[in-house]
Amino acid sequence: MKTQKQVIISIGREFGSAGHEIAERIAKRYGLSLYDHNLLREVADSHNVNPEELEIFDEMKHNKFLYRTVKGMSSSPADNVAMMQFNFLREKAEKGESFVVVGRCSETILKDYEGLISIFIIGDMDQKIARVARLYGKTDKEAERFIKEKDRKRKKYHDSHCNSKWSDSHTYDLSLNSSTLGVEGSVEFLSSYIDKRISKMK
Repeated sequence: MKTQKQVIISIGREFGSAGHEIAERIAKRYGLSLYDHNLLREVADSHNVNPEELEIFDEMKHNKFLYRTVKGMSSSPADNVAMMQFNFLREKAEKGESFVVVGRCSETILKDYEGLISIFIIGDMDQKIARVARLYGKTDKEAERFIKEKDRKRKKYHDSHCNSKWSDSHTYDLSLNSSTLGVEGSVEFLSSYIDKRISKMK
């Protein structure tokens, strides 16, 4: 389904909630570009740098006590990598492009665009553990530790760059527990919501 209106679908997610798979399916359904891990490669290409040089600083917490910002430039490599990605997304939005983006504080940095639809995907811990254990070849205990570690990192990254709080339902238009409907059911439910939002856009 293609739309003539600008639609930016921001999807935040707990680790193991299938949020990334849901984002992929929604992007495919609406014929939109998906920016996720590939965003860093896109940014690297636009700045003529090696993506591996940026990856080590990706999604790291901003620490205002260790680094300074002077005339808009930070002495923190991690902050600069984050800003490069934020600016890349803003430029795409400013050009009127429609896309799906996973994470990257997109629900906040793109909040001024009428076409933004922000979603956060959560999941029941037992189902997240089972999914992560299966996908990463871990025991249940290893999977649970991995989930908590990844979510802790995501929260620190998000909250250090935004005034809003990661995973707080007030930060997003809609929060959904993917465990209740499954991946396919979640995609169907979200598509219905997205269609209604698009119909109300000017």
